[in-house]
Amino acid sequence: MTIADIDPRSAMALALLREAAAEIRPMYGEAAGPPWPDNPPLGARDVYVAAFIGETAVGCGAIRELDPSTCEVHRMYVLRSHRRQGAARAILSHLRAEAARLGYVRLRLETGARQLPATRFYESYGFKRIEPFGKYARDPTSVCYELKISEEEAVPAA
Repeated sequence: MTIADIDPRSAMALALLREAAAEIRPMYGEAAGPPWPDNPPLGARDVYVAAFIGETAVGCGAIRELDPSTCEVHRMYVLRSHRRQGAARAILSHLRAEAARLGYVRLRLETGARQLPATRFYESYGFKRIEPFGKYARDPTSVCYELKISEEEAVPAA
């Protein structure tokens, strides 16, 4: 398995995003749902990656800057057929290393209250539950987490 940077607006990234939305929407009573989500372009301190087995993208993830010291882990998804094979952990570990390289000191993320495998995964990785933040503060289905990046990993931003 390899992890590589990809364009968040590429056909590959959008296909994975739509696959994730199609899986998650029914959990929250949104079978028809709003228009399909889209990915904005990357900011200067953002990263978007995919996990590949051979030429096939099997998962994705991103970090987006929240403030100079904090980034949000976003768009984490692994195809159902490739779960429990280490792809999510590989993506998250890569994103954590990139966050440290970019000078962030903490990772935050949001997931849905009905996505129990996701909450278990993030907790097993070391994330601690926090109060919902930002746009998630008033969403009763949001569960938020934070992970501090150790000082040994943090590298000042360029």
